[in-house]
This record gives sequence, structure tokens and C-alpha cells, in this order.
Amino acid sequence: MKNKITLLITVLFLGLNLSFAQSQEECLTKLSIMSEYAKAKDYEAAYKPFMELREECPRYNKAIYTYGEKILKHKIKKSNGADKVAFINDLIKMWDQRATNFASKTPKGEYEAKKAQLRYDNKTDLGLTDAQLFDAFDKPFNEDRKSFKNAKSLYIYFKLMVKLYDAKEKTAQQLFDKYDDIVDKIEVEVKDNSDKLNVILAKEEAGTALGKREKQFKRYHTQTLAAFDKISGSVDTELGDRANCENLIPLYTKDFEANKSNEIWLRRAAGKMSDKDCTGDPLFFKLVNALHTLNPSASSAYYLGILKDKEGASNEALKYYEQSLSLQQDPFKKAKLYKKIANKFKKKGSYGKARTYFMKALEFNPSDKSPHSFIAAMYASSAKNCGDSNFNKRAVYWLAEQEAKKAGNTKAIARYKALAPSKSEIFTEGNAGATIKIGCWIGRSVTVPSI
Repeated sequence: MKNKITLLITVLFLGLNLSFAQSQEECLTKLSIMSEYAKAKDYEAAYKPFMELREECPRYNKAIYTYGEKILKHKIKKSNGADKVAFINDLIKMWDQRATNFASKTPKGEYEAKKAQLRYDNKTDLGLTDAQLFDAFDKPFNEDRKSFKNAKSLYIYFKLMVKLYDAKEKTAQQLFDKYDDIVDKIEVEVKDNSDKLNVILAKEEAGTALGKREKQFKRYHTQTLAAFDKISGSVDTELGDRANCENLIPLYTKDFEANKSNEIWLRRAAGKMSDKDCTGDPLFFKLVNALHTLNPSASSAYYLGILKDKEGASNEALKYYEQSLSLQQDPFKKAKLYKKIANKFKKKGSYGKARTYFMKALEFNPSDKSPHSFIAAMYASSAKNCGDSNFNKRAVYWLAEQEAKKAGNTKAIARYKALAPSKSEIFTEGNAGATIKIGCWIGRSVTVPSI
């Protein structure tokens, strides 16, 4: 009897293994079919095996959901009306299934933001209000900010806040708080990508050949930084004059007593008043002194420098700016400070000092090419004043063009090239290949191009 039971268990076990093996083989076959169709972008043909995989093998391979996203987005694009809404909802359902079956590879903030973006992109078909869409972005941002990294979604999220503020559904304080939250998040992502890109650039600068993956990462981080640079300006544009001195000063004055020991509030309030040039108001002095007393930092020292600048005490201002740089140990933030100080000198027309600080910014964050654009602009604006002849003055634009190339600014490159001497002028001058020394604050030399 005992032997019969053992035999029965063995047969059942072998049967289950055989069944499991057959099931796995079927899953593999369907996954291969779906993958081949999807790689060929034949999403219509990939749809049937994809749907079968979702039903029969939901935990077999993450590729089911990776390709499934492309397949369903294709279906959404090619459909309309009720069918389109059904595919939108199915994509949302598929992301939920992915989270169930591959939780560790489905960051909540990232995928909830993708859902929110999908709803926003199809808001008319779904009949959603701005408030509903804002809440869809707000939830993942608050619950898992770390993995909410999509630049476009961050911009849309803030754009919805602005619309709700304009509709009087959000207060000015809520608007400014959300702006600060978004700006802080952008800075986190820019710093992360800059730090990683700088490691690759340093290796490249040292003459070490980059591997295939390093080249891919270089391209990825460069593109990501470009995306955040673009939306950073767009976020500021969206805020616009809503954060003007007329709105900021009464709001921060009203809340100062309650927040004079709140470092984050003080830093954000002082930062906003500095950005919007409200530094002449006595409130800015109160904010900065409270911040510096509470916790002397690079930021508070920088703001004290601004106050001294307002008083016309340039030398004292510079001491505070240098103090802010010495207090800041993080290379990324140090580069930002150098750039801020450089722009102050640029605004005053102290181009030589501005260039020095811009160059220091490049040292600490070589992945940020914007200082090259600023230097190029200073060269170009000085062309009429630097040079002993019309030709030599216009030769300054070649220097500007060189800096614009380092910045990767194609529009500026074309503009400066057009302003520099033409080939016919070089021929007339007869100085192709000659070196021209540029005087005044520039103190650089440029080689006349060959013709």
C-alpha cells in the first residue's frame, strides 16, 4: 500500500513538472513572437500574443510590460472615441499589473506620474478637470518624489498649479510653495545627472577611451540635462509676474513672525525675493539676517553680499560672496554660486571679473556649458570697443563663435559667424592664418581663418 502511494505521488509530481515545463515553453514561444513583432514595430500583430501573455504568464518576464506599453500606446494613437478610452484605461491597468508582478522594478512615483501624464495627454477624451489632473500628479510627487523624474511631467504638474491659482482654486502661498518644490526637485535631478556626466567627461579629458555603455550614459545624461534646462525656463515663464514684489512682500511680511525660526521658509522667501529683485525692501534685510543668525550658510552669506551691493559697498559685497563660496563644499552648488556671482559682475559691466567667475563655474561643473554662452555674449557686446581697426574689432566675433561652439549653441554660432569678417574681407586684408591680439578686458588672441 505504501509503495502504491509513493508511486502515485511520483506520477503526480512528474505530471505537474511536465505541465509546468509545457506552460513555460508556451510562455517563451509567445514572448518570442510578441518581441519579434514589437521590435519590427508591427504592434497590431504583437497585440494578440501580448494579451495572451498578460493573461497566462503575467510573471514570466518584465518584457511583457515593456513591449506592452509600446503596443497599447500604438493602439491609443490609432483609435478614437470609446475604443481609445478603453485602450487608455487598459494601459493604466497594465501598469498596475506590472506593479503587482514586478514591484521592485516599478517605482511608484515614476509609474503613477506616467499614468498622470497619460491622463493629461488625453484629458479631452477622458473628460478630466484641471483639479483632477493636478491631483493625479500631486499624489505620486508627495508619496515618492525620488522616482518622479520626468522633466515634462514636472512642468505639466506646475502648469496645472498655475491654472488652478489663476482660477482662484489655489492660494498664492500654495503656488509659491509648489514652485519651490518643483525647482528643488529639478536641482536634485540636474545635480545627479551633472555629477554622473562629470565623471565621464573627466575620464574623456584624461584621454581614456569610453566604453560602449559609457558613451550611452554620456548621451543619456546630456539629453536629460538639456530637457531639465528647457523645462526650468518654462517653469519660470509659467510663474511669470505672479511672483512679483507686489505679491511677495505682503505675503512674506504677514508670515514672517510665524516662520522666523523656519530655515526652509526663510531660505525660500529670501531666494524668491532675490530672484524677483525685491532686495530693496526692508523685508529682505529681515529675512537674510534671520537666516544668517539661525544658520550661517553659503546662501545667507550670498544674500548678505546682495545687501552690501545694494548699499554700494562693492568690496564688502565681494567678501560675502567669497565667504559664500568658502562655505559651500558641494561642487555642483559651488558652480551655481560662481555663476550667480559672475552674472552680477556681467550685469555691472565688469566683464573681466565675470569671465573669471564663469571659468571657475566650469571647473566645478564641466557638464554645464552655459558659462561659455555668457562669455560669448560678453565678447560679442565688446566687439566695437576692443580692436584698433574695423577688421580687428569684428575679429572678436570669432572668439565669441569659439565659446558658442563650446556651449553647443547653434543659433549663437551662426549669428557670431555672420558678424565676423567674411572670406572676401579676409582676402582683401591679406591676413589669412595671422594671429590677432585682442586688447581691452578680453586679452585673448584669435587666428584669422584660412580662405
